[in-house]
Amino acid sequence: MKDILKQQYAIIDIGSNTMRLVIYEKQDGGFYKEVENTKVVARLRNYLIDGVLIQEGMDILLQTLLQFQESTRFHGLHNVLCVATATIRQAKNQEEIKKLVEGKTDFVLRVLSEYEEARYGYLAVMNSTSFTEGVTVDIGGGSTEVTYFRDREIVEYYSFPFGALSLKQQFIHRETPTKEELEELRRYLWYQFQTLPWLKEKRLPLIAIGGSARNMVKIHQNAISYPIAGLHLYKMKEADIRDVREELESLSFTELQKLDGLAKDRADTIIPAIEVFYMLTNIIQAPSFVLSRKGLREGVFYEELTKKLGISYYPNVVEESLHLLSYEYEMDMKFVVQLIKQGTLICTQLEESEIISFSEKDWGIFYQAAKVFNIGKYIDTEASRLHTFYLLANKTIDGMMHKERIRLALIASYKSKMLFKQHLTPFEDWFDKSEQKKIRLLGAVLQFSAALNVRQRALIEKINVEKNKEKLVFHIVCKQSALAEKVQAEKQKKQLEKALKMNIDLIFEEEY
Repeated sequence: MKDILKQQYAIIDIGSNTMRLVIYEKQDGGFYKEVENTKVVARLRNYLIDGVLIQEGMDILLQTLLQFQESTRFHGLHNVLCVATATIRQAKNQEEIKKLVEGKTDFVLRVLSEYEEARYGYLAVMNSTSFTEGVTVDIGGGSTEVTYFRDREIVEYYSFPFGALSLKQQFIHRETPTKEELEELRRYLWYQFQTLPWLKEKRLPLIAIGGSARNMVKIHQNAISYPIAGLHLYKMKEADIRDVREELESLSFTELQKLDGLAKDRADTIIPAIEVFYMLTNIIQAPSFVLSRKGLREGVFYEELTKKLGISYYPNVVEESLHLLSYEYEMDMKFVVQLIKQGTLICTQLEESEIISFSEKDWGIFYQAAKVFNIGKYIDTEASRLHTFYLLANKTIDGMMHKERIRLALIASYKSKMLFKQHLTPFEDWFDKSEQKKIRLLGAVLQFSAALNVRQRALIEKINVEKNKEKLVFHIVCKQSALAEKVQAEKQKKQLEKALKMNIDLIFEEEY
């Protein structure tokens, strides 16, 4: 494993339903980008008979690995992590399978224990979300892992010996379930989950991992015409899961196969998977069901990535994500520093004058938005604000829920009230009037601060705000003559005036 993270990293995940090869490549700046993701629906669980993986299953396993090997050899990868989960773990002939893989391929097969499988799912959640407490569920083809974490540390875990595929095999004897089969499945799941007292009435978010959860989210997004892209950190309520559940149970198998958002190979396993999610949401009394697009593979990857730093997960996921984003889109960090400095001076002065009030959360949002302000200029300077909004609204930002992502996009793309309203329209019911007002204010402050640094000379030393009857006077102290900055600031101040509903006079003074 020593050289595994030098340039490329590959992992093969042998699940009970699917097998997948993922290759990551190191980019300038130290972050890793997924360059290949190949999935094969092997359904090894179907070949586990009386606890033994029969020859047909072993042949499918070997042929799929040889197919993956063509790709790993093409990329010149020598250290490929090959992990297997429930079906191989439960197979009585596990040692024979390992010898077959090691004898016929370039790979060494590592069979994960129940704890390791649960822990890697937890690590993926910790490194890609901002939750401090919650319950995770990872439903595979042959097992279901649940964990409870508090203060971002794992407290409890359990691996149930059933997954979406094995539940289908056990309870559903045709392509779609009968009413009686569903009732029997629900009784079974209720009994199984009742065996874990620590699950009951936790009243915490349920964070789901895996392909079944992704498909359920896609179905729901399509059903409601969700206005932005991205699955990671999508939030549903218990009623939303119930709606999807009822819709799917009303469809024929042919209709399921054609349903938007549902992968054809999951048409026969999605219903038992959703029963698991719905049952857990009710038992936990979860206020929300949240999808983590990052799962076991990413958990293994994060472990390799962070152990050299002596940590298990990044302490601030959002900050790490924004850092990578600003690097990827070549943000000028000197400009960002000035933006934060000048914006902080303005907001502090406005607070002291009792014109605005900022919470700790408001300050955090301000700093985040400054780091990606007008990031769309990397794509095109002429339409930079449009690109900024589209990019931030639709790009996954680890640790940031979708509402927070839209808030960030609205602030960082702010140019005028008209453009703000245009961007806000599909999301107007996401924010109340006070939130909209604060978003607009933060955007206007950053827009004005950018004007003060138009030539990136870092001339502004101090900003003092004086409240004079019905207007504000900004005394802006500069190191030297700042004519260009003054011209630009005069042009841009009207957006800040509209946000504050006060006229602003600008007085530029040279420091002596």
